[in-house]
Amino acid sequence: MAKSKTAFVCGECGAEFPRWQGQCSECKEWNTVTEIRLAPATASASSRNSRFVGYAGTQDNKVQTLDDVALTELPRINSGFTELDRVLGGGMVTGSAILIGGSPGAGKSTLLLQVMCGLASRMKTLYVTGEESLQQVAMRAQRLGLPRNQLRMLSETSVEQICHIAREEKPAVVVIDSIQVMHVAEIQSSPGTVSQVREAAAQLTRFAKQQGVVMLMVGHVTKDGALAGPKVLEHCIDCSIMLDGANDSRFRMLRSHKNRFGAVNELGVFAMTETGLKEVSNPSAIFLSRGEEQTTGSVVMVIWEGTRPLLVELQALVDYSQLGNPRRVTVGLEQNRLSMLLAVLHRHGGLQMADQDVFVNVVGGVRVEDTSADLALLLALVSSFRDKPLPQELVVFGEVGLSGEIRPVPSGQERLMEAAKHGFTRAIIPWANRPKQAPPGMEVIAVKKLEEALEAL
Repeated sequence: MAKSKTAFVCGECGAEFPRWQGQCSECKEWNTVTEIRLAPATASASSRNSRFVGYAGTQDNKVQTLDDVALTELPRINSGFTELDRVLGGGMVTGSAILIGGSPGAGKSTLLLQVMCGLASRMKTLYVTGEESLQQVAMRAQRLGLPRNQLRMLSETSVEQICHIAREEKPAVVVIDSIQVMHVAEIQSSPGTVSQVREAAAQLTRFAKQQGVVMLMVGHVTKDGALAGPKVLEHCIDCSIMLDGANDSRFRMLRSHKNRFGAVNELGVFAMTETGLKEVSNPSAIFLSRGEEQTTGSVVMVIWEGTRPLLVELQALVDYSQLGNPRRVTVGLEQNRLSMLLAVLHRHGGLQMADQDVFVNVVGGVRVEDTSADLALLLALVSSFRDKPLPQELVVFGEVGLSGEIRPVPSGQERLMEAAKHGFTRAIIPWANRPKQAPPGMEVIAVKKLEEALEAL
């Protein structure tokens, strides 16, 4: 019997080392290097050669110029969910490997089951479950009221057996639930380890490329919210999307972290109901559930997510601090950016908040990374600090520079039109984003400096 070899691999970056060490010298993370067992050296030649087949699914190594490559449009499969197709860049590309992650209970399996039951009436599909029994999946489909007479199911955890059955069935879309429980026979370690997850994902991705199959893989997340397993798992697949949602909220956000066939800044919004996930076609409406009374520190901003504007309410609370080091707490925004904007407000707005606790929250659980929220954040802070409510019909957007200037943001006209559609009649925007003709019934105040925005309140 051939002696099996071992290697030491970092679970964060995938770097390999000849021996164990406490810190990875590549990514500088501690206690991430683990021992894995490699395949025996006496593996069959066909199995050995299959490891080095390119992810493009071809062994044609002829050198070509870019002009010789045939430019054919990639065929896409409509999933039946507009929000999911938006995040994927227009649909599922044949021959692609898609990894969907999320915290437990977010709705990953529910979403994929709904998609597969809808696709089963149009094409051949295969749902592979490794964590749940077939009875459990059938019970969920019955509870959700999904058609169960055409979706083909398989309970299996062996990657080799799954690929063998898929070659015979010839499905157009395959779901693997989940990649952490799959195992490859040549790897002697247990399922879920770095070596098993990496090799299983590589073989399934290679199969998808060679057979022209859409491979949807469910991935677990760690306690920090990152995808479990080696970082190379995200490198070998074509698309990585995350389904997020708070436990106390019925809304779910679907974001793309990597997409070789579309943009990575798209956002899909779903609502969890008794009959599964439902699409939210107008996300701005669910994030604008404001009360009738005017409150201090509350303002509506227009952010840009992917290809559409989104109206979100921002709340700020400024209160005198009893501590020597006042607190700076943000939910949905970057805390370092809050500290920077507070310094700008002190230098160019004349307001000192060094002895104040500052709390900022984006309503609805939205994670805002758009810099157009700067001006809205500063106006909300001033409103809470001065105890002066802002008008409910006011909408704000604009980036604030370190010298106090209000910088323009992309798609200013589209943001104003979205705000006017929801009944807002007043807007404070950057001077460079002023429209040639304001939307009907809307007063647009264009400002160049932070002082002008504060005077407009």
